[in-house]
Amino acid sequence: MPIHPKRFYGHGDLYFITFSCYRRLPLLGTGRRRDLFLRVLEKVRCEYRFTVVGYVLMPEHVHLFVSEPEHRNLSVVIKALKQAVAHRALSALRRERALARQLALFSETPAVFWQARFYDFNVFTEKKRTEKLRYMHRNPVKRGLVSSPERWRWSSFRSYALRDGRTGDCQCDLPTGMGEEPGGLAPAPRQAELVWGTPSSTMSAVCLGHPPLPRPADSAQRGSSSAP
Repeated sequence: MPIHPKRFYGHGDLYFITFSCYRRLPLLGTGRRRDLFLRVLEKVRCEYRFTVVGYVLMPEHVHLFVSEPEHRNLSVVIKALKQAVAHRALSALRRERALARQLALFSETPAVFWQARFYDFNVFTEKKRTEKLRYMHRNPVKRGLVSSPERWRWSSFRSYALRDGRTGDCQCDLPTGMGEEPGGLAPAPRQAELVWGTPSSTMSAVCLGHPPLPRPADSAQRGSSSAP
């Protein structure tokens, strides 16, 4: 992989983004820190004006599914997000560890919160958008953190399953056109795409009858890894 891989902006794509905690340590291993991340994400989202299509926070890494920001570019946005989370989380960790050292529980506090760089994957087809949402929402279940995706509070799953654009402290902008039977949450059969469970498990089905994505002239798959 090149040291400075080429990035592809300005095509109207969505971006599936992954970045990890320092040395894959579970620095997002508590609900309090994951809540902090979502609060910062919402602040950054409002400041740079981009759409959060989906997300999942895992103990040692993050997946985001977002649009291009209206202000600046995606690298600037991710840098601002990571720096703000790191500053607040490390400050809290230092306070926690200072108290813990008095109880002889910990000997040191990590000086870095995130691994350098992030991975991004341009998403410009309906099939790939469905695939990435499914992957994110299944992640906590596959890891054994919960028994079903709606039980993991730090993902966008319930935004889709419950047709509620807000989960926790972050606004998740649901794509329009998601089918619904009149008077209820059950998806219209032709517009429903199962993400988890069976068609009878209402809480485990995500309607993905999204409008078509813009299709750039260059249909080649695009993805890269970039700093920070």
